[in-house]
Amino acid sequence: MIQLFRVSLGFVVAAAVFYLASPTYASILSGLPIAIAGAVFRALAAGVIRKDSRLATSGAYGWTRNPLYFGSSLLALGFAVMSFNVIAAGLLLIPFALIYPRVIQNEEAHLERLFAREFQAYRSQVPRFLPSFRRSEPSFSWSQYLANREYNTALGVFAGVTVLVLKRHLSF
Repeated sequence: MIQLFRVSLGFVVAAAVFYLASPTYASILSGLPIAIAGAVFRALAAGVIRKDSRLATSGAYGWTRNPLYFGSSLLALGFAVMSFNVIAAGLLLIPFALIYPRVIQNEEAHLERLFAREFQAYRSQVPRFLPSFRRSEPSFSWSQYLANREYNTALGVFAGVTVLVLKRHLSF
């Protein structure tokens, strides 16, 4: 049930993380590349996926069956590092570890119902979560990226980093 509210829960968690965060310039510089890698991974996936109309198997989907969630995990890890607070990091990482495995299972079951044999073949060749950076057919589309509104992730990363930098800067 909680997986239905994961986006709303994300906003509540983000507010708590920003409140608890004790960022340093070093923690921001350490976590930022991880968060950017996560946002890029999500962008590469969003430029391919056409939900429920065809099975995405190229681009980032040739490296992992769940590139959006893998990218989100990198975002969470990056912001956990940037927050420089154990409780804030736990608020980011623990819910992710508890909620997303079930979400992934449910989505894969849905894809298997929609694309039975094609998904079974795909599942046998591509890892579920951790990427295997093998050669994959490029298929990124800016129009698909925009249609999936993934630019919201880039805006969110920018806003989050801005809040952490301001919090650090104003804490003198």
